[in-house]
Amino acid sequence: MSQASQIAPLARRLAPEGASGRVAATAATAATAISTHRQNVARNAIIVSAAFIASRILGLVREMVLAQRFGTSGIYDAYVSAFRIPDLLFLVIMAGSFGAAFIPVFGGYLGQHDQRKAWNLASAVLTWAGVGIVVAAALCFILARPLMTWIVAPGLAPENQDAAVKLMRILLLSPAFLGFGIAAKGILEAHHRFTLPAIAPVLYNICIILGALFLAPVYGIYGVAWSVIAGAALHLGVQIPGLFRVGMRFRPTLDRNVAGLREVGRLLLPRVIGQAAFQINFIAVNYFASRSGHEEVSALNYAWQLMMLPHGVLALSISTVIFPTLSLLYAQGRTDEMRETVSENLRPLLFLTVPASLGLLFLRDPIVTVAFQRGAFDTHSTHLVVDPLVFFAIGLTGYGVVEIITRVYYATRDTRTPVVTGVLIIGLNLLLCKLFVGDLRQSGLALALSATTAAEAIILLLFLRQRLDGLFDTAFWHWLARLLVANAAFGALLWAFSGIAADATRAAHDQNQLLAGVFLLYTIGVFVVAYVVIAKLAGVPELQMMTGKFGRRLPGPLYRLFTWLGFV
Repeated sequence: MSQASQIAPLARRLAPEGASGRVAATAATAATAISTHRQNVARNAIIVSAAFIASRILGLVREMVLAQRFGTSGIYDAYVSAFRIPDLLFLVIMAGSFGAAFIPVFGGYLGQHDQRKAWNLASAVLTWAGVGIVVAAALCFILARPLMTWIVAPGLAPENQDAAVKLMRILLLSPAFLGFGIAAKGILEAHHRFTLPAIAPVLYNICIILGALFLAPVYGIYGVAWSVIAGAALHLGVQIPGLFRVGMRFRPTLDRNVAGLREVGRLLLPRVIGQAAFQINFIAVNYFASRSGHEEVSALNYAWQLMMLPHGVLALSISTVIFPTLSLLYAQGRTDEMRETVSENLRPLLFLTVPASLGLLFLRDPIVTVAFQRGAFDTHSTHLVVDPLVFFAIGLTGYGVVEIITRVYYATRDTRTPVVTGVLIIGLNLLLCKLFVGDLRQSGLALALSATTAAEAIILLLFLRQRLDGLFDTAFWHWLARLLVANAAFGALLWAFSGIAADATRAAHDQNQLLAGVFLLYTIGVFVVAYVVIAKLAGVPELQMMTGKFGRRLPGPLYRLFTWLGFV
């Protein structure tokens, strides 16, 4: 039964006499609008997900090339450490300005069809953020050595300290390019243009890969650093045509009385604190890792990048697509539809992320072996990466939930709750890092990050449940119980066969690396099919919904097979 046929009879019963035709037509129009909106969200999600998959795969290729060239060496420790301060500036000034603070206000003006106010606000925020990033980068350039020696990586060897300082000064160019790229991304996504923002990180990763392949043999790690700058510039450049197409009008201004600027500033201050809290956690981890031993910084980074592959494909793609929609629904007072949007996207996130977490946990050894073990990345490096990957894999679901739920708070213009939570998490993370790093080394630092992220997810969910009453109703808990049962069975299956898969992958890798990669993909494919069957038997409805959407796009014989199996 269509939405229109469901809505129209109720509308006729409630309408005054003589108005039933008009009400039925209005109901049909409303149902069509809702259906069109959902189709647009689904289409955008496919675009963003495809680009995220490409970007994350290229990100993995980037790490594979860097691993082959540098392994877990001291110079790669320096390279990873050199990113910490530039990333802090990028997240605090640029991502903070054009994420949760800017998009809700800018999108609100677009929703009111007030183009003049929208572009005046964009011009003012761009100008203020640009001045801020230039001043902050200049100060950090001057203070690069004390920052690296005392705060970021005090445990690096002297020659690697020098390299880290030089690399950091090069990489301080990236926050401006990436930051204005994020600004372009926010503006385009507020207009529901997702293609160019999705392509931008793909090009960024391609530049770094090319630098690692062709510049690193000549210029070493510095060639990679300059390729990062080229990629950041391309990240911005590819989105500029899209800005012209949506009619962007940029007029630099430092006027503090621009409409909406005070609201952005009100939202920005707690957002800055929250973004700083996120990056301070990584700086703290880098600090402890550099002091705990040689190669620890590199090992943590490789493990983190592996965890970010499923995280980016699943959580980041979903949260990116729904954020403008959530902001618009809140601005228009449509809280019921907002609650429904959150629930509709949280369920598939959990449906996909929980088994991904289990797969990364139980297949971590063959994954690291196939992905990285070649060239300068030897068996010792594999063991260094596998250990922290255990705890990053366990924390994957928590990272995904935080990504989505935080966007909900920002869409409602509540930056205080996630920021206060984030600040508390900093203290907890520092305490856990200090407690765990002694015996567990880099694994203890991964455990600290995942444990604090899980705590953050629980806190935010508890507050959100009160705010969006009805988000977690009885039906949700019944659904979650079925999902957990399905994943318990799936986890037992993975545990039973993970040892065999690891031994077979290592044996294949010793003979032929390509063969090992094919075998690993085959193994993952078998486990994916197993999860599909288990979820079907457990009666998890997301499986039916997802296979129904994609099954209709399959060739006829495959579609009939899916229908016969009951998946469509």
